Parts: sequence; structure tokens; C-alpha cells
Amino acid sequence: MNFLFAGISLGFAAGISPGPLLTLVITRTLERGLAAGLRVAVAPLLTDLPIILITVLFFNVLPPGLETVLTVGGALFVLYLAWEIVRDARHAHLVTGKVASNANAASDIWRGMMVNLLSPHPWLFWIGVAAPLLTRAWQTSAWSAAGFLVGFYGLLIGSKALVTVGVTGGRRFLNDRWYQRLLLASALLLAMFGVRLLWQAVGPIVG
Repeated sequence: MNFLFAGISLGFAAGISPGPLLTLVITRTLERGLAAGLRVAVAPLLTDLPIILITVLFFNVLPPGLETVLTVGGALFVLYLAWEIVRDARHAHLVTGKVASNANAASDIWRGMMVNLLSPHPWLFWIGVAAPLLTRAWQTSAWSAAGFLVGFYGLLIGSKALVTVGVTGGRRFLNDRWYQRLLLASALLLAMFGVRLLWQAVGPIVG
């Protein structure tokens, strides 16, 4: 139960923490509706397995430059997404129903996976916090390790799914003008996260 509670606590905190993936969840929900937001929200389930395996098995011998490479790559990809949203926002229109649910499903999943995989945050979280916890849980029992993972990913995905549901409910009150403004605001947030990530990578070098 202790490991299950730890997973739930960490998953909820990670799920609601502001960051590129949560912003992308909100943006995709605004653009395409509930299904698109949920496809982005489940990205950690599709990308975290290699992160978990690498950090649990090798977290003591990972190359020191890995964090910098991931941070720069993640920053550039997030900045690209922000530019893409700004480019399309002027002519964006709300879509509803079947079109919003089924449009570009592969694109939604791909963007979510790339943001999560290239972001340094999951790597640093697993290296510094989750990998030691999961190792101790596994040493206790396989059920303890499973409880930790179920609690963590249940709340990580669940909290983002709740955000998606909330944003979907708010879409009905939007017109195209406000929709375009919200897209620009989300692009600004993504750009801020991108610049912050880039500064984390190059700041110590420049300084």
C-alpha cells in the first residue's frame, strides 16, 4: 500500500504540473475535441517503457551529456509546435463531432510521444525519484512494483484526461475569434516552455 500511495501521489503531481505535454493536451483538445486530447494524454504509456528500462537498469552509468541533448532536442521540438500553432491560428475554425474526433489521430499521438520522449522531465524524474522507488518496490515484491506503476500511471493519465474533459466542456462556449486567441495563448505557453528548456541546456555553458 505504501508503494501504491507513492505512485498515486507522484502520478497526480506529475499529471497536473504545467509543462509542454499538458499544454499540448489542452491545445489539441481545443483544436480537435475530446478524443484528440485523450490521444495526447496517453503518450506516457507509449513512450515511458524505454525510459523506465534505461533508468532502472543503468541510472548510475548514464552519460552526463544525455540531459543536455534531451533538453535541447525537446526545446527545439516544443518551439516548432508553438510556431506551427501560431501559423495556423489566424485561419483556425472550431470543428465538432465526428470530424474533431477522427481527424489526424496518428498526428496527435506522434506529437504527444515526441514531446514526452524528448522532454528531459520524464528522464530526470525516473533517474532521480521513480527508478530508486521502483527498484525498492520490486525488491519487496512484484505486487509492490505493480502497485506503484498502476498508481502512478493511473493518476498521471487520469488527471490529464480530466483536464481534457473540462476543456471539451468549455469548447461549446467558444466562437472562432476566442478559439483563435486561446490557440495563440497556448502557443505562447509552449514557446515559454521551449525557451526555458533551451536556457536550462545552454545557460550553464554560456554562464
